[in-house]
This record gives sequence, structure tokens and C-alpha cells, in this order.
Amino acid sequence: MTQEDRELSLSPEDYSLLTDLYQLTMAACYIGEEIDQRQANFEVFVRRLPVGFGYLIAMGLAQVLDYLEKFRFDHAQIEALQSTGIFANVPNKFWSVLAETKFTGDVWAVPEGTAIFPNQPLLRIEAPLWQGQLVETYLLNTLNYQTLIATKAARMRDIAGHDAKLFEFGTRRAFSPQASVWAARAALAGGMDATSNVLAALKLGRKPVGTMAHALVMAISAVEGTEEDAFHAFQRYFPEAPLLIDTYDTSAATHLLAQRVKQDDMQVSGVRLDSGNLVQLSQEVRSLLPEVTIFASGDIDEWEIARLQRENACIDGYGIGTKLVTGAPVNGVYKLVEIDGIPVMKNSTGKVSYPGRKQIYRYLENGQLKQDYLGLMDEDVSNQTEHQTDSFIKLMSQVVKNGKIVQKSENLEAIAKRTAASVASLPPEIRSLENPNLLPMKISDNLQEITQKTRRC
Repeated sequence: MTQEDRELSLSPEDYSLLTDLYQLTMAACYIGEEIDQRQANFEVFVRRLPVGFGYLIAMGLAQVLDYLEKFRFDHAQIEALQSTGIFANVPNKFWSVLAETKFTGDVWAVPEGTAIFPNQPLLRIEAPLWQGQLVETYLLNTLNYQTLIATKAARMRDIAGHDAKLFEFGTRRAFSPQASVWAARAALAGGMDATSNVLAALKLGRKPVGTMAHALVMAISAVEGTEEDAFHAFQRYFPEAPLLIDTYDTSAATHLLAQRVKQDDMQVSGVRLDSGNLVQLSQEVRSLLPEVTIFASGDIDEWEIARLQRENACIDGYGIGTKLVTGAPVNGVYKLVEIDGIPVMKNSTGKVSYPGRKQIYRYLENGQLKQDYLGLMDEDVSNQTEHQTDSFIKLMSQVVKNGKIVQKSENLEAIAKRTAASVASLPPEIRSLENPNLLPMKISDNLQEITQKTRRC
């Protein structure tokens, strides 16, 4: 590696070093203490939801599996670590272990697009201790971010309804170029129709979408004469693309287009409103251009969509950027829950975790979520509920065995369908944007017992 890499680009070969230092120092310590091969179980879960959220939509598993499959340390990376001087006192075995690195463990996870709640594991790593430790940072990075985006997209779809078009426009506001691609994927899997991110769309087998920016209208207006000249110029090359009509005077532009359409001088398929009173302007556009699709953009989120609907805005679709790809984070954590068959837990104030390998048992009645149990793997919860026991679904399934992926990859359409079904299964009070209720999850008898025993140790 060079002294300074100004490009800071990321490739699969970099995955192993994309971690926090303490993952490596802990792994070195495990190796030095000769406990590195002890079988460990780590689970990913959230302790609490972002403010105003009643649920989360699990997302990012596909990138986790790709990461684990390609996890390696090459000679140059090992030399770079050695050159730091940080590892001067570690045993030589640490370097030989890194040189032979590959993930050999098992992974259990809930399917992408599944609604989850606090303290429910969305993923579990079962692997030698040093491997389980090293993969924490990358797993949390992709799961936390994509789960946030998928959840926000699902909430926007839920509020907007099935017929509205929802476009992801967040690339310029995402936290990095890599994040922008992940955000586009998660948004589509969460229920959005398309993305403006060309790279993401093409990688995902989709057609990118978009309109125009104010710069085009201003540039052509300045050198060719008028806003109308800009509209005509853009339509010559992209006749089906919506026109951005709020560069100067939205009302004047609407009247101009209506006149040209009436005179059969132009055909307008859609317009985009990016500023001003969207309720009033959209109603005016609808009255003058009744057949035109109206898109709105500009700091749109689920609360703004709800407001526009309440006030009878005439909007057919939304371009959503900043409020989708940024915001309150999903604070997923990665905690050791068992080592060598011994349950362990964190017991510090406000950060208590449940010990042992767990499973989520979900009871649905006529497609509606009635109850979740958090229990131990393969626990029988039939004697703990009045519900029909054969109606319980075990949410976590094995997706990696001995380092090999055993689950077929899913396309975005299948994940989006699961997301829609998951949201539709939730009670209205959980889906609400205003003070949503949390699902009252029950803790199984066996999990309560093992938690009490572990806490006393």
C-alpha cells in the first residue's frame, strides 16, 4: 500500500481491512490466549427503534454474504498491518492465521424484507471466536444502513399507497458513493419503483429514471431565449421525460404548457414541482393539464407525503432524496451471546442483552401479526400461548453452512414483495407515523430462565 491513497476507492479485496482496529487487536489477543478456535455465537439486533418508528425492515443480507464469501487477507495487507508497529508484541501465529483466513462458520438470518422489532436478532454468526470478532464492523455497516433505508422506503410506500410512483433521488446526499448504491438497492427492496443512480440501476437490472435540473432551463433560456425554448430543446431528445417547471414562475410555466398542449404544439407527459406551495401548485397544474403526471420533489419524506395527501394535493409521484438516505440511524449492535456452549450476556445499565442462541417465533392470523416470541433455538413455545402452535413461523433460517452459502439469492422483486407483505401484516398502531406503538414481544420461559441464571453468574 502507498503512503497515502487519495482515491480511497473500495473493492472486494479491501473487505478484510475495512474494519475497526480493535477487531484485529482482539483477534490477536484471542490467538495469543489460545482461545481463538472456541466456537462463538454473535447476534445482530437493535435495542431500540429510531424515534417515530414502530418497526424496522431487515435489509443488507445479500451484501453480508458477499463479504463473508470474499473475506481474505493478502500478503500486501498483512505487510501493511505489520508496518504500523501496533502489532509488535503479537504472536507469530496471528500472521499465519490471517494469511490462511477464510470464513468457515455458519450464518442464520431473517429474510430481507422482514419486519423486525427491538431485541430480535436479524442475523447470527456461529464461527470460531476470532472470525466472529473480525467481521463485526462490516456487518453492522451494511445491515444498519440498508435496514434504515429499506424501512424509510417501506414507510413512504405505506403512506403514499400502491398507485403513487416513488423514485429514489438520494445519490448526492448519501454518505458516500458506496452508500449511494446500497441506498438505491435498499430503497427498491423497500418498495420504491426506481432510482436515478445510473450505476445502481444498471447493476440491479433496472432502468434509471430522472427529469432535468434547473441548470438546463437557465442555460438554454439564457443562450436561446426563453424557458419554452428549454422545454422544446429537452423534448427533442427526451420526449417522454417530465419537465421541471419551477425554475422561474411555476404558474406561468403551467399556463404556457397548457396553451401549447391545447394548440397541439407540444405533448407533455409529466411535470416536476421542486419548490413552492406544492398543494396549491399541483392543483393548478391538474386543472390546466388534467392528463399530465405530476411529480413532487424537495425534502419529501413520509410525513410530508401524509400532509400533502391530507391537504388534497394532486401529486402522482415523488422524487425522494435527502430525507430517505440520511436521518436518525439504526443503531444495530453485535453482541457475543454464547461461547463454547456457555450463554453470555451484557448486563450494563441500559444495554442488557439476552444470552444464548435465539429464534423469533411469529404468530400470524389471517396474514396479520398477532404475537412474537423471542426464545431459544428449537424451543417449543406451544405450551406458552393460547394460539394454534402450527401457525408459528420461525423467522431465522440458516443461510451459510461451514462457510458455504446455502441460500439461493433473491431478486429485488421477491424482497420488495416480502416487504410489502410484512408491512401489510402489521397493526395500524405500529404503522402509524404519530407515536407508533411497539409490538409487545413475549420472552419465552426457557429464555427467561437462562437470562436469570446468566445474570447471577
